[in-house]
Amino acid sequence: MQKLFIDGRWTEASGDETIPVIDPSTGQAFDHIARGTAADIDRAVRAAQSAQEGAWGKLSAAERGRTLLRMSDLIAARREELAAIEARDTGKPMATARTDIEVAARYFEFYGGAADKLQGEVVPFLRDYHVVVVREPHGVTGHIIPWNYPAQMVGRSLAPALAMGNAVVLKPAEDACLSTLKIADIALEAGMPAGALNVVTGLGEEAGTALSAHPGVSLLSFTGSPQVGALVQKAAAENCVKVVLELGGKSPQIVFADADLELALPVIVRAIVQNAGQTCTAGSRVLVQQEIYGDFVERLAARFSKVRVGSPQMNLDCGPLINKQQLERVTGYIRHAVDTKVGVLAKGLLADEAPSGGYFVEPTLFGPVPRDHRLAREEVFGPVLSVMPFTDEADAVQLANATDYGLLAAVWTRDGARQTRVAKRLRCGQVFINCYGAGGGVELPFGGVKKSGHGREKGFMALEEFSVPKTIVQFHGE
Repeated sequence: MQKLFIDGRWTEASGDETIPVIDPSTGQAFDHIARGTAADIDRAVRAAQSAQEGAWGKLSAAERGRTLLRMSDLIAARREELAAIEARDTGKPMATARTDIEVAARYFEFYGGAADKLQGEVVPFLRDYHVVVVREPHGVTGHIIPWNYPAQMVGRSLAPALAMGNAVVLKPAEDACLSTLKIADIALEAGMPAGALNVVTGLGEEAGTALSAHPGVSLLSFTGSPQVGALVQKAAAENCVKVVLELGGKSPQIVFADADLELALPVIVRAIVQNAGQTCTAGSRVLVQQEIYGDFVERLAARFSKVRVGSPQMNLDCGPLINKQQLERVTGYIRHAVDTKVGVLAKGLLADEAPSGGYFVEPTLFGPVPRDHRLAREEVFGPVLSVMPFTDEADAVQLANATDYGLLAAVWTRDGARQTRVAKRLRCGQVFINCYGAGGGVELPFGGVKKSGHGREKGFMALEEFSVPKTIVQFHGE
């Protein structure tokens, strides 16, 4: 049974209840995690406050950076161990899990190196004054991360917060948090002072709610659904606390008639089947210019039908969904599309050797999807791809922007002027041109607009989010 990590120690939860850890490939429990309570969150916040005011807060930026760099080295050295944990916990193929661990290590490497690089500024002011702006930590930051990329999300959310000198309290998703707990152990080995990093497992409505509303937290970072994100933001508002939100997407891939299809097609397929489509940045809509629609769909369907689904150990293209609830959600979207006469263009195949009882679903390609259909507007969060035709550039932009989300988009065209025009008109946080995704994209500012959230993670902008500017005005006279 997995315990809580508070104040540098593994500790029991205040209650005696636990949560089973389910293998998505079999539907069977193989471990249990502690069910943390509001009292445990309070303990963790108090430990973080003590660390931030004490041993952790007194370290120089360079010393904090060295701690994060040691964490990076230890994570990288244990890639196989951590990848095996991640694969079993989430169901993703081993190759994907290995990449996730490499990206997690890269986050700690990047922010370890950046810890002493974010400088202040001198502001020209009146002759008798000296004005500087410095950046300071918020204090205690709270982090609620999802189950789809646990190891990556630990790095993405915690590393910049720690680099800026904050102490953190993390509430991972109850569906997948074993790699998170292992990374907490690695932090201890790396010499991180007690209380600088605390992990409280538990249910969102219990531990997550308590963390969102805790008056000792000075900033909250949340990744998840818009519905839960709104609740987190409301709870934080009671304490006038800043919130960084990443809330998913309905990302379009816009394919113009002059696109290099040999380059685009494998990327488009991978962008929806990766992690079984359970990715905020999944390219779930393909918008195709009308004059190449028929040829493009034929070639896309041929590739899509070759997608294979199986357990992590089989190391195929796609693993199971995370849990039974997610399986019911995704198959519900598929049934609705079929019932409403949307055409099925292709389906992937479940391997014969895949375990029974797992939460597997066959990836499905639909098209043409009507513009007002649920598949065209709502986030499925599964391996379901919608194809939609458009007429011209203006129509493509209008269609791409016609959802409540605005996280990512891709533009596939050889026309350089069109690349720039369309990228500028798309309402989203990132635009990829003749590519999609960036292997973790640790250096690239990341976040959304509209219901995809606000604030930015990754890159140096994350350091700005996790710090507070202070203006110091000194009168020195003649």
